[in-house]
Amino acid sequence: MNDTNPRLESRSGGLIESGPGFWPSVKNLPGSLTLSALSYGVTAWLFAVTGPFLIYVNAAKQGNLSAAEFNSWIFGGYFICGALSIPLTLYYRQPLLAVITIPGGVLAGVALTHLSFSEVTGAYLLTGILVTALGLSGLIKRAMDWLPVPISMAMVAGVLLPFGLGMVRAVTDTPALSLLTFAGFLAVSLARPVAERFPPVLGAIAVGLFAATALGHADWTNMSFQIAEPALVRPQFTLAAAAELVIPLALTVIAVQNAQGIGILHNMGYQPPVNTITITSGIGSLLVAPFGSQSASIAGPMTGIVTNPMVGKKEGRYAAAIVTAVLWMAFGLCAPMATAISQLLPSSLVSLLAGLALLEVLWRCFHVAFGEKFRLGALFTFIITLSGLRLFNIGAPFWGLVGGTMISLLLETSDFRELGRRQEQT
Repeated sequence: MNDTNPRLESRSGGLIESGPGFWPSVKNLPGSLTLSALSYGVTAWLFAVTGPFLIYVNAAKQGNLSAAEFNSWIFGGYFICGALSIPLTLYYRQPLLAVITIPGGVLAGVALTHLSFSEVTGAYLLTGILVTALGLSGLIKRAMDWLPVPISMAMVAGVLLPFGLGMVRAVTDTPALSLLTFAGFLAVSLARPVAERFPPVLGAIAVGLFAATALGHADWTNMSFQIAEPALVRPQFTLAAAAELVIPLALTVIAVQNAQGIGILHNMGYQPPVNTITITSGIGSLLVAPFGSQSASIAGPMTGIVTNPMVGKKEGRYAAAIVTAVLWMAFGLCAPMATAISQLLPSSLVSLLAGLALLEVLWRCFHVAFGEKFRLGALFTFIITLSGLRLFNIGAPFWGLVGGTMISLLLETSDFRELGRRQEQT
């Protein structure tokens, strides 16, 4: 994090934080589009169009959605979020990837078993209004300023650790494919002169795709090109849908997804524009909802992938996010092809690639979380997040933040007093 350039950080001072602007980022984009940026951008895209996408496929099956309804959902979730990501990333020159919330896909699947698609869409719109209002109030930024960094990093570590464990499980699921892919990563890593120009994760991708095809894990013969024909969903506003979805979705956006992305960006030396992120999440939710897509947020694990130090200097890592955003737009535009693409590669290969791309980020999260301050709070946050606890339709990362903060308030009062003094000085 020694490559911090203050001129490249967003500056707060108003409701909408200012940034370096579009032109400097556009001007420097060609020089930042290195092999590393391309490979990590592709890895983040692969992650987003496999695991999360299959959650949405399952939710659509639970709700008996038609192919046309599901294609509209995917178009809104990927194409529009990709389009939002590009101006955000360029203006702030930070990797700011807008996505539809992954836990929100789980909530949608449950809701669609007893609510109509129109009712769920109405709840999405109400959630967008609520998140936008909270962003405009400035309350979220003030809350983030007072949340201890070790506690937020412990939550992120708890979220990302399963991706590290997924690398080990991948070996048991597809031993030959996983070991060959990992060998590609090691071969490039050990050849230091090569690794400086050719990122190890790109070596893993190349070997993994070749091995998956050669071993019969990926069949490319059934691919066909189709363009999405999105259709708007007419919303229906009901008390039942609002009571079940609005508050859990808003908390998922603000205190789970956005908290992950913001925490990772802080840990990598950025000053993320919290107000802008919250407001964009609300507006993005309003834009994607008419297509049947759940609420928008800032990416969690995908942010970890594109901010990896292996991408390059901090001020150039935004290029990896641009690669991911463009690929998301292409994926959404070709939504009818999405199911076939997502099923081409085995989930074990994607888990292995995501774990390799997140290794450095995961180490940094542990390093910050378990330092000198807020150690008990961080430990409780990590354990609760990792437990998978779910209460009132709200996932474990939120309860990890709540539980860890409460423990720190009770048992680490001196750390909070010191944090308070620093906040007053700034």
